[in-house]
Amino acid sequence: MIQYIMQILPALLAGTKMTLSIFFWTLICSIPLGAILALGLVSNFKPLVWVLNVYDWLMRGTPLLLQLIFVFYGLPVIGIIFQRYDAAMVAFILNYTAYFAEIFRGGFQSVPRGQFESARVLRLTYGQTIRKIVIPQVFKIVLPSIGNEVINLVKDSSLVYVIGLGDLLRAGNVATARDVSLVPLVLVGIIYLALTAVCTIVLKMIEKRSNVWR
Repeated sequence: MIQYIMQILPALLAGTKMTLSIFFWTLICSIPLGAILALGLVSNFKPLVWVLNVYDWLMRGTPLLLQLIFVFYGLPVIGIIFQRYDAAMVAFILNYTAYFAEIFRGGFQSVPRGQFESARVLRLTYGQTIRKIVIPQVFKIVLPSIGNEVINLVKDSSLVYVIGLGDLLRAGNVATARDVSLVPLVLVGIIYLALTAVCTIVLKMIEKRSNVWR
């Protein structure tokens, strides 16, 4: 058994590397973009709000799996071609940006409007108000919701299997089909549990640190 595990482990670790790459770059790109889109959603410029609401509705109203298939298999019909990894990044970033935008929108709307008026009295610009007063509060408010999306992202990364990327789940499925054994899938489950456990611990540490900042 141990010898077999050592035999398939390199392929699973290579798949884990792909999974972590998708996870990392999706977070790095979608969280800032989500915050920017949230500012647009709470703005007074109605055409912008309408466009962003349509985008949010499309991204959150259709399955991520469908979006992956559309980007990789559908867009080439109109001449837009992405490599597998790039297609996964486009679909994941667009999808998670919409979710993070909605989370940040709720955070921005929970900040009392009186604080903006107080900032104007102190002669702070809009940018300074957002950066120094609003964002620190919003970060603490939305942190639990962001944590849930981070955990979901770890698991959603397995969807790239549908476009043929060699992620963790694909590596496990290949080994299972080849060797007619459930051991690879058990190891895949253990690795996913380990990844989500690490994310949970890190998020709890960040949340505890944010409570100290209060």
